[in-house]
Amino acid sequence: MAPDREPNTALAQVIAETGLTNAALAHAVRRVAWENGETVQTNKSTVTHWVRYGVQPSGNAGRHLAEALSRRLGRVVTLREIGLPEPDPELLDWRTDTLSALADLGRIDTMDIDRRQAMGTAAYSLAALTLPGSSWWTHMADHGRTRRSGRVLAGQGDLDAARDMAGLFSTMDQRHGGGHARTAVVRYLTTEVSSYLNGTFSDDRVRRGMFSTAAELAYLSGWMAFDNGEHATAQKHFTVAVKLAAEADDSPMAAHILRAMAHQANDLGHPKAALDLASASVEGKRYAEASPRERALLGVVHARGLASTGQKNAAVRALLRAEDDLAAARHGDGEPGRVFFFQEASLAHQTGLALRDTGDLSAAEQQLQRSVRTRKATTFTRTHAVTLGYLGSVQARQHRVEEACSTWSAGLDAMTGVRSARTRQAAVEMRAALSSLRQRGIRAVTDVDTRAAAYLAATA
Repeated sequence: MAPDREPNTALAQVIAETGLTNAALAHAVRRVAWENGETVQTNKSTVTHWVRYGVQPSGNAGRHLAEALSRRLGRVVTLREIGLPEPDPELLDWRTDTLSALADLGRIDTMDIDRRQAMGTAAYSLAALTLPGSSWWTHMADHGRTRRSGRVLAGQGDLDAARDMAGLFSTMDQRHGGGHARTAVVRYLTTEVSSYLNGTFSDDRVRRGMFSTAAELAYLSGWMAFDNGEHATAQKHFTVAVKLAAEADDSPMAAHILRAMAHQANDLGHPKAALDLASASVEGKRYAEASPRERALLGVVHARGLASTGQKNAAVRALLRAEDDLAAARHGDGEPGRVFFFQEASLAHQTGLALRDTGDLSAAEQQLQRSVRTRKATTFTRTHAVTLGYLGSVQARQHRVEEACSTWSAGLDAMTGVRSARTRQAAVEMRAALSSLRQRGIRAVTDVDTRAAAYLAATA
């Protein structure tokens, strides 16, 4: 006999919005659970009981159900929206112990290659982008100050060494892309730096500095994973990085990570989630305590979020503020090393993408050309190649194919030795834009198409 409960009409409405059958939804829930290292027993009958008789999903099945619906609809579906109770806050990912979550990062990277590939774009979680409230940030800062310490003693020299390593890894990433050395970053973070975090410190300033540097390394490993197309892994690293920054009570570091999460969400086609994250990055202390250069970086990503959601006037205002912030940057103003890359070329690159997203292709082209012209290509090789890819695409959209091919050819020159999913995507987009012209015998088209195909084959 069916349970004597009311139907879950809220869940029924969301399922109807997806267009999925109960059997297909059950399969999607099982898939989400598997990608998260869990197993749930769901089938068509299970979903029917959830909907028709209001039966509560057991264990973590409710969370996996919300995630499956989020992916299908391309927006965040909360448990409350589908008529299910929110779990105990202590069970949420944001509430798990920071150092335990850090230890998990190493285990993710040693996962067998088939499992890691399965945790690619499909396992990226929209639901996980919902940020905790203000009380969480206060709790984490307090927890960091009172965390129990172990035997390893860390002093200023250890902190300086960790900061030097973070700078070295960041420089390598800018030149060679996320496909190089990410495992080394994770290993250093989860062994040497983790031992300090689990130890004791010479003073609280060193403690905060070490947690902040660990946050930067976790962010960097996440950024490299994002750049290499490993989006689920990147998301997990970004989340841990935010926790580490929160325990360090380092608001600008947290903002830096949130804008990276916004960048990822935007690139994956989730503009509303991207705007929410970018807006959080420029709230309160996160913007107020940041250096002018970092404010400019946060602001231009916020502008992209506004542009991607159709808010053109607000996007222009945000771009102008970012220009002013970068103009105010001065050597010796205490800016962190992590923003060394954000200069005029980077601002122009992001501004060009924001203008492209508003539909102003002519202005976007001018900004992308400015980016190419002002960048030190040998230092920022990957970004230079990606910028040339975007510039060629904007030129092609304005029906200037010969010019686009010349730009793309320069981009392919810059891609030599770079392993990045973003440079690969640029090559894919070149070939897609030229697909209708391949049979016309245009030499420039043939040359670019052949070179792009060769690059994709060499970096597969």
